[in-house]
Amino acid sequence: MGIRRGFFVAGSPIFGAPGNHLWDPPDRAREAAYRWAGSGRRLVGGAGVSGAAWVVSGAPPPVLRYGFGMVMGDGIRAGLLGLRQAASERQLGLEGVYVTRDGEEPVSYRWVSDDRRDIYSVSKTFTSVAVGMAWAEGFLELDDPVLAHLPEFKSTAAEGVEELTVRHLLSMTSGIELRWENEDLDFEGDPAQAFLATPLAHPPGTNYAYRGLSSYVLGRIVAAASGSDLREFLMPRLFRPLGIGNPQWFRCPLGFPLGAMGLHLRTDEIARLGETLLYDGSFRGEQLIPAEYVDLMHADVTPTDRGHDPDNASYGLHCWPCARDDAWRMDGIYGQFSIMFPHQQATITVTAHYEHPTTDILDAIWTELVPYL
Repeated sequence: MGIRRGFFVAGSPIFGAPGNHLWDPPDRAREAAYRWAGSGRRLVGGAGVSGAAWVVSGAPPPVLRYGFGMVMGDGIRAGLLGLRQAASERQLGLEGVYVTRDGEEPVSYRWVSDDRRDIYSVSKTFTSVAVGMAWAEGFLELDDPVLAHLPEFKSTAAEGVEELTVRHLLSMTSGIELRWENEDLDFEGDPAQAFLATPLAHPPGTNYAYRGLSSYVLGRIVAAASGSDLREFLMPRLFRPLGIGNPQWFRCPLGFPLGAMGLHLRTDEIARLGETLLYDGSFRGEQLIPAEYVDLMHADVTPTDRGHDPDNASYGLHCWPCARDDAWRMDGIYGQFSIMFPHQQATITVTAHYEHPTTDILDAIWTELVPYL
């Protein structure tokens, strides 16, 4: 095999044809460049080099040796380089990726600044966690009727809604198909009252229909049962223990957090909940979420209307089982994911803005990064 010369820098791994010199913008060229001696099958690098050349001969290396003395034999960083290349080639719109694995320092990369942003339906998993905490503290039971906690709506509730339970809301099997469709998140009247007054399309518990108002009503139940709205309930129990200070959550016109969306977090802040769920509700030695509830979140599953798509064929309690590696995930529109890998004892969290099927991002994660976990 002939010797090829190329460069890779902070923006993406770039491999050059013989004699080509390929560069990223200088302000992004912060990573080490590596020279691999094929006979030794290792990479020797110089940290902080801006666009330094490397020489490649043979198959991809099994070991990365960093110029500052760090060795990662499993190549998580190599997998991250592959994901970056795939994101560039496929225009996946990734904004940040954050990888944790038991006993190791996190590995991350950013395409844009790490600002708090709407994490969309990943918010639903935080709402589910609040329900689990309220359940553990005796504020509610999962099979409680919804109207037991919101009795002010009994007189206007549709026929059959008296059978609707907290668990039905968590599993998106309420039987109510009302959507909150105002793009400004405005609503005339009380959203919870309108939801519960909508005639049932199906008996509760018999049909999956993904509706954000189910999550909103769960937040209202937590507020009614505990005396604190969803965000305030989670502040001392989850956000502060995870080191998440003053998170903002979009609210309805009545002042209640939306529950289904609108929570604003950074990529690594989402990852902290992912890590907590991976370890059965424990974060760095402190049990925050009851382990029994964490198990239920991804074991109590309902078939969806997307059986043709294995990664979306079933739904848990405001989370999604994956079809691969027994993994499960938080999932938001445009490619917000935090994936828990129990076998690998790892998490992968990404934020993105991708206006195509976000399973494209999942496929890239599994192809490029998961083999290195």
